[in-house]
Amino acid sequence: MSRTGKRLALAMAAGAAAELAGLGLIGSAAWLITRAAEQPPLAALSVAIVGVRAFATTKGVFRYGERLAGHDVALRAQATTREELYRALVPAGPLNQRGADLLSRMVDDTDAVQDLLVRGLLPAVAALVTGLAAVTLGLFLLPAAALVLLAGLLVAGVALPSGVAAITRRRSARIAPARAELAARVADLLHGSADLAAYGATDRALAACEEADARLAVLERGQARVNAVAACLGVLAQGLTVVGVVLVAQTSGAGTVATAVLALTSLVSFEPVLPMAAAAERMTGVSAALRRLREVRATPPAVTEPERPERVPGGPLTVEVENLVVRHSPGRPPALNGVSLTLTPGRRVAIVGPSGAGKSTLLAALMRLVEPESGTIRLHPLASGSDSDGPPHRAKAREAGSDGTSHHADARGAGNREPGVDLREVSPDEARRVMTGLTQDPYVFQASFRDNLRLAGPEAGEEEMAEAVRRARLETWVERTGWDTPLGEDGRTVSGGQLQRLALARALLNDPPVLLLDEPAEALDEETADALMADLLDATRGRTTLLVTHRLRGLEEVDEIVVLENGVVVQRGTHDELVEVPGYYRDLWRSEALVSRR
Repeated sequence: MSRTGKRLALAMAAGAAAELAGLGLIGSAAWLITRAAEQPPLAALSVAIVGVRAFATTKGVFRYGERLAGHDVALRAQATTREELYRALVPAGPLNQRGADLLSRMVDDTDAVQDLLVRGLLPAVAALVTGLAAVTLGLFLLPAAALVLLAGLLVAGVALPSGVAAITRRRSARIAPARAELAARVADLLHGSADLAAYGATDRALAACEEADARLAVLERGQARVNAVAACLGVLAQGLTVVGVVLVAQTSGAGTVATAVLALTSLVSFEPVLPMAAAAERMTGVSAALRRLREVRATPPAVTEPERPERVPGGPLTVEVENLVVRHSPGRPPALNGVSLTLTPGRRVAIVGPSGAGKSTLLAALMRLVEPESGTIRLHPLASGSDSDGPPHRAKAREAGSDGTSHHADARGAGNREPGVDLREVSPDEARRVMTGLTQDPYVFQASFRDNLRLAGPEAGEEEMAEAVRRARLETWVERTGWDTPLGEDGRTVSGGQLQRLALARALLNDPPVLLLDEPAEALDEETADALMADLLDATRGRTTLLVTHRLRGLEEVDEIVVLENGVVVQRGTHDELVEVPGYYRDLWRSEALVSRR
């Protein structure tokens, strides 16, 4: 038996022992009081007196042990469930759930695991053991009374919970989604308040939130009514059972002592049984919550983890992408269709193209966030004797073939390149260790600037962090605000330019062998974007870099520019070469130049 199983067994045993001690306390107390009324010798009561004291003491001890062991198991199970959910989310990639709905699953639904044990399994075991003990005692004292007690316990402990579960199953199956919908509406109302106010949509958003709240309130009121009726019926069954036991005892000529013991033990035997109706209702909601958790955990991973991951070669790396095809879902057009490129140490390549061209998908494939349908990404170590610092090879700008497979191979070290490893044979974590950087939507945590920066380098010293800040041109802002300045959630306390520079500082502090930058100037004003791009190109000089951008200003400095359209490479070359030939790049360059002149 596992360690968790032993703890659970201990909790069940302690809970059952506590209920049995309570049953023994009432039974022995009833016998002692009624027998003492007959004024027997004191010696005849000594065993009962000791029993009352023992049962009273042990009940508290066992109850404490049951709560301690039971909640320990429940909290461990809850933590394990959350951990497994985290592990399922990491490789799953983007999910269809909204953020608030996912948060509801992470918080409310994982609480169901705790309720499953604390309000379901442990009380059910205690109720079963106590009921069997009470019926057994009744069989010993008066079999007819035991049958009445058994019938009452079956009504309160089996029939009533089953009826409650059947009635509330449909309603409770809708409560968890309704609660998640309300959480999503509230999150939209809070985080989108500025946009809602700007477009006069606040009233509509409030109305939608109130409607979601009203739907949830109706469901929860109905559930509360079911609980109230179930509680009343349970107490009614308890009272009728006790009355029935007393009548049977009197009719059968049982003595006063036996009648009192039967009546009081019958009464107390219902204590662990009556909560079973509420537990059944709660278990119906728990089932819905667990089903929602299984939906998340069943989300297939975006990439396959190799059984025996290969090690990434040490030293400078050459990344070779050949005929890469990525399709986000079956039946849809490929996001990348035969893309090829080579990124050698110290070389900077820019990927440009219209929205939806596949630029970010290419970075996702390099970071093992999506699985290619075909083609390869290989990591080659720099061969000994190769010249990684020589002048970059300049290929003539050209149109790609209609199949999109035109491939420009960098000449440096190509002839003596050592065998590398296929990226699919590398674990996703290891792939992101060697190829990562600035994401398109960087996130700011509700923590200090220091902690937000240290996220990319937990072991980094003060000098290393200061150097990353300097290279990202954030030193003036940090000097003014301080390293320990708390930054609001989602970057509400920083400007767009500061947010992107913080993301750049993270990327530089992480210092991966291959730096990936995804739209670093996205959503910035013209002046801020130009300044950021200039600093970024300066900071990446001599660093192996793949830059995805929609801005062409400053790309004269990169070694190669690859133009993507509809997932296909349509042009590649240097800036000077591309502006000389018709195509997307020259059209966009002229458009930017015209806007800047205005």
